Amino acid sequence: MLKCENLRFSYGKIQALNGISFEVKQGEIMSIIGANGAGKSTLMRCIAGMLKPQSGKIIYDGKPLPHSGHEVVGRGIALVPEGRWIFPNLTVEENLLMGGYLVKDRKIGIKRAYEMFRLLGERKKQRAGTLSGGEQQMLAIARGLMSNPKVLLMDEPSLGLAPLIVNDVINTIDEINKQGVTVLLVEQNARKALKIAHHACVIEQGKIVKYDTGDEIARDKSVISAYLGRNAKKTNNNIKELNN
Repeated sequence: MLKCENLRFSYGKIQALNGISFEVKQGEIMSIIGANGAGKSTLMRCIAGMLKPQSGKIIYDGKPLPHSGHEVVGRGIALVPEGRWIFPNLTVEENLLMGGYLVKDRKIGIKRAYEMFRLLGERKKQRAGTLSGGEQQMLAIARGLMSNPKVLLMDEPSLGLAPLIVNDVINTIDEINKQGVTVLLVEQNARKALKIAHHACVIEQGKIVKYDTGDEIARDKSVISAYLGRNAKKTNNNIKELNN
């Protein structure tokens, strides 16, 4: 359904993506894990049309994907960005309406958002900036679903959230997928991301170094050491220092 072929992107002399190739099948969750600075968010922004790769192709549903954000959304792909990027001075409902700006009947999306996240319905007239971090993340997810996407890109949805809220977010992603939405997930909590993933890959220094099912990646000894075991934090810090 979504295929990246030899994607390359650099920030000046810094090569963020160095020949990324992978495929996401329809109806699955694909998890991408890697250290800070590995190129994960850059990859998501390229797919979402926020950045234009210097070379390579992004194929969606058999056709090249345009390098324009609104055209990508129109084709059926939506991004829930890292850091949420809600509009803090707008109300909850106004944020949702912004997410459905290409949809003719936004009432359907609003209804679904309030059914999925009842708290948002209770606070629909409240300014989004006054919500808690977890509530803002739910709003960001609901806003992403407003365009009724076939593919949902999720960039670090649990970042900065309390452990109990992280569980809620992961369960929500799983439920969205069960409703038929294909999910490409970048997530710092590798253990939870791999638990719900059909397939997964590991990115290091702009390259995919491992690709397999979520279960197989979770059993890989090198992945356990770097991202799942007791030394994961230390290893990630070392990788980050090397990248810098």
